[in-house]
Amino acid sequence: MTTAPVHPRTDREPSGSLDRFFEISKRGSTLGAEIRGGLVTFVTMAYIVILNPIILSGKEDVAGNALDFGAVGAVTALTAGVMTIVFGLVTRLPFGFAAGLGINAFLAFSVIGQVTWPEAMALVMINGAIIVLLAATGLRKMIFDAVPFQLKIAITVGIGLFIAFIGFVNSGFVTTTGSPSPPVGLGVDGSIATIPSLLFVVTLIVTGILVALKVKGGMLIGLVSGTVLAVVVEAIWHLGPKVGADGEVVNPGGWGLTVPALQGSPVSLPDLSLVGAVDFGFDLGRVGVVTLVMIVFTLLFTNFFDAMGTMTGLAKEAELADAKGDFPRIKSALVVEGVGAIAGGATSSSSNTVFIESGAGIGEGARTGLANVVTGVVFLAAMFLTPLTSIVPTEIAAAALIIVGAMMMAQIRHIDFADFRVLLPVFLTVTVMPLTYSIANGIGAGFISWVIIHACSGRAKSVSPLLWVVGAGFLIFFARGPIEALLGA
Repeated sequence: MTTAPVHPRTDREPSGSLDRFFEISKRGSTLGAEIRGGLVTFVTMAYIVILNPIILSGKEDVAGNALDFGAVGAVTALTAGVMTIVFGLVTRLPFGFAAGLGINAFLAFSVIGQVTWPEAMALVMINGAIIVLLAATGLRKMIFDAVPFQLKIAITVGIGLFIAFIGFVNSGFVTTTGSPSPPVGLGVDGSIATIPSLLFVVTLIVTGILVALKVKGGMLIGLVSGTVLAVVVEAIWHLGPKVGADGEVVNPGGWGLTVPALQGSPVSLPDLSLVGAVDFGFDLGRVGVVTLVMIVFTLLFTNFFDAMGTMTGLAKEAELADAKGDFPRIKSALVVEGVGAIAGGATSSSSNTVFIESGAGIGEGARTGLANVVTGVVFLAAMFLTPLTSIVPTEIAAAALIIVGAMMMAQIRHIDFADFRVLLPVFLTVTVMPLTYSIANGIGAGFISWVIIHACSGRAKSVSPLLWVVGAGFLIFFARGPIEALLGA
């Protein structure tokens, strides 16, 4: 089903086949805006080429084998590039793809203690196949339609706060205190005491001013300026990395994931040895069927609702969603998102899904899949240019996430909070996402509370039967630990 987008139209006639295919003029965009938006999306997503290997590599599985850092980086860029381009061409939407952070962490810290890496990636592919089946049959869309409008808006706002919180943490502006109260604090001992965090603040202010003045390319100008400043600072003071090779903090005043300095050749050949390294021949003597089912169940729920929530939020931010929250080519989008999980498993880069950082490109003006093509091409180039990709420090990229979070927060104005039956589920959706670092958790809290509160206050008939089913599914999702223990998994 294709719905009519609500983005402001123009009277301009398409200027060529590229314009007609991507509906650039029809959506009130321009070629320049799509290119800028695609570049900004890549800049804010580029960290995944470094972060995904940090999470996945070096972790020994149940057989004592580990993934190579360079190989994971190469397949991360490859899969992100291919899936981002495919999504842009099929759906004509500006939503970038890459390895999902929640699922890769789940694989690295929970799953490989029970299965091998190839088996874990096979489970990711099974999860993707189920998602594709649900999307192709229309069931995924039916579940999407069953979600109340207020919760869809709440998902958008919650994602905004979530990515802003990611930005604050990545920048070092918000840090853990090591104490139960308060668990987090400002910078170091309540102060902005490091140069990288200071540069984050400077980049945030400069970018904010440019965006407020509606300067074309303001987001990109802010990010590039901040990166150049970071390179100069590193060349003068040689701050170095915050974390050593063993994962321990060796320099509290150093850079987070990436050091803004080019070392050695900017070009390297990618190691694609992990492509096809999957194993469906599960050793049932080592891991039971119940355990495998629970792993797939967890992957499915996380993948399913993270992606749905992210696409809802991005479509709303791009003004491509209608009053019900539907957006153009939604069925195709849901199918391709499932294919991303299959592709991620097949390349051992973990499930690939829509990235909330795409909101940065949307904030820069991206409205069509052409921006995705730009982002995807740069990701493919990043396979050969990993040294250049690593120049952009996470402290600088974090500034764009804060700007986008603020933009998405504005959607809350569409919700009427006069009814507490609406207020509490919306509040839980919005707050649980950033506080638990999970989009799926926030959606689950909102769904369950919506069903229970409406059912117990005389509004049971207003709740879609599918929402009851999904709510029950989330109860199982939240209680999966005790359930596994009960079943002896």
